[in-house]
Amino acid sequence: MTIAKSAAATSGGGSADHQVIRNPVLPGFHPDPSILRVGSDYYIATSTFEWYPGVRVHHSADLVHWEPLGGVLTERRLLDLTGAADSCGIWAPNLTYANGLFHLLYTDVATFAGGYWDPQNYLVTAPSITGPWSDPVVLHGRGFDASLFHDEDGTTWMLSMRADWRPGHNRFAGIEIQRYDHRERRLTGPARLIFTGTGAGLTEAPLVYRRDGWYYLVTAEGGTSWTHQVTVARSRQLFGEYEVDPAGPLLTSAGRPELTLQKAGHGSLVETPSGEWYLAHLVARPYTPYGRCVLGRETALTKVEWPAGAWPRVRDGVPAERTPAPAGTAATTRPPSSEQFEDDHFDAPALGPNWSTLRRPATADWIDLTARPSHLRIRGGRSPMGRHQPSLVARRVTAQRCTFEAIGEFAPGNTRQLAGVTAYYNSRNWYYLHLTATDDGTPVLGVLRCDSGRVTVVPGASAPLDGVRRVGLRLRLDGPALTFAYTTAPDTGNGWRDLGLCFDATTLSDEYAATIVPGEPEAWGFTGAMVGLWVQDLGAEGAYADFDRAVYRTEPDT
Repeated sequence: MTIAKSAAATSGGGSADHQVIRNPVLPGFHPDPSILRVGSDYYIATSTFEWYPGVRVHHSADLVHWEPLGGVLTERRLLDLTGAADSCGIWAPNLTYANGLFHLLYTDVATFAGGYWDPQNYLVTAPSITGPWSDPVVLHGRGFDASLFHDEDGTTWMLSMRADWRPGHNRFAGIEIQRYDHRERRLTGPARLIFTGTGAGLTEAPLVYRRDGWYYLVTAEGGTSWTHQVTVARSRQLFGEYEVDPAGPLLTSAGRPELTLQKAGHGSLVETPSGEWYLAHLVARPYTPYGRCVLGRETALTKVEWPAGAWPRVRDGVPAERTPAPAGTAATTRPPSSEQFEDDHFDAPALGPNWSTLRRPATADWIDLTARPSHLRIRGGRSPMGRHQPSLVARRVTAQRCTFEAIGEFAPGNTRQLAGVTAYYNSRNWYYLHLTATDDGTPVLGVLRCDSGRVTVVPGASAPLDGVRRVGLRLRLDGPALTFAYTTAPDTGNGWRDLGLCFDATTLSDEYAATIVPGEPEAWGFTGAMVGLWVQDLGAEGAYADFDRAVYRTEPDT
């Protein structure tokens, strides 16, 4: 993100000419941030759910500019998402540093239907943020949103929410803690329940910080939607009892529909070298008050005032669109992050850090950047509805207004072979501009739409492409409107033909994907809209598509 001068009325504090952080710092699908400083370097790890690489990491030297490093869990040795359900997989990773090693604790959730989660927690370590990462240590499966606390006496403790599957019981049964033995690489001693939460309920995402003789317990409460909040409690003893901050939540946007940043919660704290404190936390930007959030849940930063011995405080207790940068942050003219613009000609030997793949890592059996120079070859996968071996390469939507274009070559042999561009939320909600073949083998362009699991062919959105092998495909998001276009002269940049149809982009949102079951916690979707390159070979006949270029660009929000 670029540094900007704050206006006199900057939200969250700061005066004219003071350098500011503009939120969200990680736009688009980047939820559940875990922030860490090692020396002068800051890192944020975020949830990735059913997408590879698992656990996306960004780096910054000033809390203002953030660049993607890619993901940590790049291979099945570290993570197997085969068959993972929508919005399952990696939930709420925790990144810490101790004893010369980065520690990444993560939960692989198998389901959240009927009050079951089947959460399995794993720990990997590495001498550098870029690895190599150790084989995973299997820890308990009693709950999710786990974290590590490295105490001053050299002990390490694992915290998590405690899940209770039993009907009629509080499914979020509280926060538990258990010691982790570094030498033996296992949990040891009893698990203790140390906090049962406040009346906000749904207590999760525990983190402990030791400061001025107090243990501060930071949790997320209220669920991950409109009533989300960050709760702080403290105790003189690690195992409690913990007293809740009498002033209420450290941060929330609940009951404030006028705020741009909603769903504020799930926070983690970081201290700068000069002693300033910041809270990395989750937010979302609905297109209308309490409306749908196509961009998913995003990461923001808010300055925290934390005098010695006192409770931490966020100004007004609400998320800020702008917040003061650390003292001494220098103004720069650095270009926008690649999260906002990227023109990929596929010249590198591996996919760039902004690309993700669905449910399987980018391995050579289906991703090939060498068979044809400066091209990405995607070998066709299984159906859009399946959870095994899809062939989808995508990137996050980071702005309400954006365009995604691709130039590709594809020779479909029958109706079972398809390739094109997609606007995608999950296996039940997506749009797909694609090339395929008719029954007589004629290449044709068409649009498929999947709405809540029902797939339909969009009428009036087809065009014959007989004799055409190389095409340009475009999709554009303009707030809630999604449109498609194509060209048979992609290398000239001209000849774009709009299909003349407008689709509802808000179906690509957490809210639209939500499953509400009476008596159970609301099962929202947890990801965000993606755009990408998709290839199907439903008959397993060896079909593939070659993509020469993919361009993603955003436009200023109006």
